[in-house]
Amino acid sequence: MKLLVKLGGTLLESDESRSSLARQLTRLQAAGHRLVVVHGGGKRLSRYLAGLDHKSEFRGGLRVTPPEIMDAVLRVLAGSVNRQLVAELQGAGARAVGLTGIDAGTVQASQLAPELGLVGKVERVDPELLDTLTERGFLPAVACIAGGADSAIFNVNADQMAAACAAGLAVDQVVFLTDVGGVLDEQGKTIPSLSATEAESLIAKGVATGGMEAKLRAAISALAGGIGRVSIVNGHEPDILARALEGTALGSELSA
Repeated sequence: MKLLVKLGGTLLESDESRSSLARQLTRLQAAGHRLVVVHGGGKRLSRYLAGLDHKSEFRGGLRVTPPEIMDAVLRVLAGSVNRQLVAELQGAGARAVGLTGIDAGTVQASQLAPELGLVGKVERVDPELLDTLTERGFLPAVACIAGGADSAIFNVNADQMAAACAAGLAVDQVVFLTDVGGVLDEQGKTIPSLSATEAESLIAKGVATGGMEAKLRAAISALAGGIGRVSIVNGHEPDILARALEGTALGSELSA
């Protein structure tokens, strides 16, 4: 099975959580699955920016990224967060490779909206590098940074990056690992399964906002890109990845 796993930045903050997920990913790869990991790192980036006296601003779940903070984005997402994850994966026995979307022109983006600064909208995914690596037994860990025209660099929402890469790679399933139990309804209860139309309704009604809004928009995009299964589950639960593949994990599953 071809599988793309998106790791939320909060899950990578804890040594224990990062180590557990690295072991789970390595076991899945050893079982014969071809894996690609896309990760965020927003919480650590916000802390780093706060140390530079920059107040983080979000609109629709997306971080406003003026040009003057792009150096910080690269240092944190492509630097410390990516390097720690790769080291953890290698410690678990995987042949992990740390990348961004810039490498080999894998992910090309354009500016999403002027008011968001250097936030990118993915325009094209070239799957060749990721396919080559997974075919040869490597485990790519991709930071959510993309290239663009005229040597531009964009900060891409990690959920949207994951959805675009999943469609480009034509994976069988996408698993969004987050720090909540799934998609919540108006009463605050987890919705076990929902369609793309139902997800759009939650956004329109203002039930899904902020980070969950961004995650649902990415999930809808993945379904539209031909992905058969999209799971949103709590990455803190034991053996969550194996259970997500089996369909026994608590959380939410979206279908077209």
